[in-house]
Amino acid sequence: MKRTLNKETNELADKQVKIAGWVQTIRAHGKIVFFDLRDRSGILQVVFIPGSPAYEEMKKIKPEWVVEITGKINKRPDKMVNEKIETGTVELEAKEIKVLAESDPIPFDYTEKDLQVSLPTLFDQRPLTVRNEKIKAIFKLGDVVLDSFRKTLKTMDFTEFQSPNIVPTVAEGGAEIFKIDYYKYKAYLSQSPQLYKQIMLGAFERVFTIAHVFRAEPSVTTRHLSEYVSLDAELAFIESWEDIMDVCEKVINNMVQDVQRNCKKELELYEAKEPEVGTIPRIKMREAQEIIFKRTNRDHRKESDLDPEDEKEISKWALEEHKSDFIFITHYPTKKRPFYTYPDPKDKDYTLSFDLLFRGLEIVTGGQRINDYKQLTDNIKKWGNDLNNFSFYLQTFKYGLPPEGGFAMGSERIVKQYLGLANLREATPFPRDMERIDQSLSITKKKKK
Repeated sequence: MKRTLNKETNELADKQVKIAGWVQTIRAHGKIVFFDLRDRSGILQVVFIPGSPAYEEMKKIKPEWVVEITGKINKRPDKMVNEKIETGTVELEAKEIKVLAESDPIPFDYTEKDLQVSLPTLFDQRPLTVRNEKIKAIFKLGDVVLDSFRKTLKTMDFTEFQSPNIVPTVAEGGAEIFKIDYYKYKAYLSQSPQLYKQIMLGAFERVFTIAHVFRAEPSVTTRHLSEYVSLDAELAFIESWEDIMDVCEKVINNMVQDVQRNCKKELELYEAKEPEVGTIPRIKMREAQEIIFKRTNRDHRKESDLDPEDEKEISKWALEEHKSDFIFITHYPTKKRPFYTYPDPKDKDYTLSFDLLFRGLEIVTGGQRINDYKQLTDNIKKWGNDLNNFSFYLQTFKYGLPPEGGFAMGSERIVKQYLGLANLREATPFPRDMERIDQSLSITKKKKK
């Protein structure tokens, strides 16, 4: 008999089926025993009645054992319907049960809706905690975010390519890089697929990649990861640098629609409010700082960037004044942006670049890029880089590249803000930071003793 998924049993009353999954909970009511059996589609209640062939075999089974059960699907009496689960109108009356895998006793009740464990425990026990319904919902939403990004750009004639993670030089510069041992070469883990996006424009004009990128930031904050997923897009033959924001805005609008349509249950678990999007406001960084000063009397008008509190404040303004949970901040100072960023022709001290903030946190960075070979080589030197390290990349511009630009989205940041998570680490199944590589620093120290 072919396996039936739990959610399919709603339409199979009075039918014989075979299901398989994990035993999530076991409950006894007198001599009758109930299992909540979990598979990828959800929960199904299984009932064991004394005298059935499965009844005696069932007695040895514990939570998280993996089993295969055959039996008959019955409609539940009206007073026994469980509206909290998708299969709440039916149950399986077990006839036979087969053990596929056993489980050690679980260290804590991972099934609690609001799992009350510390972040170290959450991640140290990740193979178990990822099974929690509410935690699993985070990664379902993340899957929809990635799929929506890809789907939207495909409809706009973008081509996907795979960017390398081992690179000979770094796009962003600075000290926040991971050096690696790579045969006889000097090599790094990639900070960004930026240089490769631009190279691929010469073939396809519009490209995107979903890349793991790495930042060796020597700090542990709620906003940063050492490895994260970057959703990168680049497009050529732009007529205005605002074309880039137009594409980004379309991606965001579609993403919100896809999440709302495909993640209803997941959003309910977090009581997540649908973001206000509409037309996303666009203001210059200096204008944002002026607004913040008038609202808070906090004077950061000469700073070269917005700090976290500034981002939160200007996002509040965007929601109040423009009914938008998103806001584009444009024209960041030239000295604070990478060497390839296009300077504003009207004011060379600022760039045709932008960040997109979502509910107080930057989730996107983008802008127009320099496409002139000489201007780019001059900038590489001006930024203190060795021109020889960029000879491969510079071929793109030697042989002609049209006006272009692009953007990069942090997928974990989108998920964090959508669900209102307290820490960015919660938005990825296997977080990487300076204290963790699948085991916390404290556990590693204990093992060494």
